[in-house]
Formats: sequence, structure tokens, C-alpha cells
Amino acid sequence: MEREAFIDESGDLGERGSRYFIITAIWADDSNIFDRLIKHARRGKFRKELRTTKEIKAAHSSKELISYLLKKFSNIRTAHVRAVVLKKRGAFGDTERAYATICGNLAPMSIDASKLTLHIDRLKSKQRFIDDFNRYIGGKFKEARWFRNVEIFHSWSHAWPGLQIADVVSWAVFQKFEHGNEEFFKLIEEKIDILRI
Repeated sequence: MEREAFIDESGDLGERGSRYFIITAIWADDSNIFDRLIKHARRGKFRKELRTTKEIKAAHSSKELISYLLKKFSNIRTAHVRAVVLKKRGAFGDTERAYATICGNLAPMSIDASKLTLHIDRLKSKQRFIDDFNRYIGGKFKEARWFRNVEIFHSWSHAWPGLQIADVVSWAVFQKFEHGNEEFFKLIEEKIDILRI
């Protein structure tokens, strides 16, 4: 059985930025359902809002659109979320290494798959970082399920609806921890496994 998971983050690892940093992974038995969710939003009642944008980002979307996407996601029977929540306690010397280490905490997520494809929102362009990250994360995911084949792609979110949904879900988790706003989190609460580090 093959599965795809989509990973995005909210917050930052800087000393003076957010108080929390969140890494979120989403998945479902059939990842094509995320494509259909985005298409329905674009062709339906949010057609006007989304007419001039090539991707959905929660930070630039209306509350109505965010609520719509989260409710639809919550209604997907096989949809799951694992969110790693880091409360920052100071500066990180090497933010790239810190990012990879935090992301490694996603590895134990319970995806039953002999082949797992990870799509990570592409925010780093240096090939050295991508290669190091892939080795580390691939190793962590194989530790959790040694027999599993893992492929990792650093993908542009405008090309992958799953990454756009992951952005909205991660934003909802971030709102809860960073701002104490649970309005959006409550829409998907039953789907989320949270790990605090």
C-alpha cells in the first residue's frame, strides 16, 4: 500500500519571531481527495476570492474559506494530522538542523504504508540542505518502520493541493498555541495527534 503525506510549518525559528514553531503532516487513504477539495473551493462559493491567486495560504485567506476547508477536511473519514509543537526557549544556532530535527518527530506517525511519499513545502533552495535533510528524515522514518520505502520531495505548494491543505491545518494549530484562538482548531480537533517538544 502506498501513501502520500504533506508537511508544512507555521511560525519561525528566529529569536524574535513567534513563541511557537509548528510542523504539521496531513494524510488520507487517497490524497486525490485534497485535489478535489481545492477544486471545489475554487469553482464554488470562493471562486471570486481565489480568482487571482494561484495557491491558498491561510494567512491571506478569509475566515470563511479557512473554516470551509477545515470542515471539509474534518469530514474526510481517513484524514489524519500529526502536529509537532515546539515552544521556543531561545535562539537556534543552526536553524536548518533545528528544522530537520523538529521534522524528525513526525516519523512515528501511524501511516500504514509500504511506500511513503513525503511532500514538504519547499522553503530551502540550497541543494546541500535538501540532501542532508532527506538523509536525516529518510532515516528517521525508516527507524519507525524499517521495511518502508520512503521518498521525499521538496515541492512548490502551488502545484500540490495537499500542501495547501497542510498550510491551512498548520495555521489552525498555530492560532491555538500562539494566540490562544481555538476557533479553527476545534473544527479539526478530532483528527489531530499533537506532540509537544
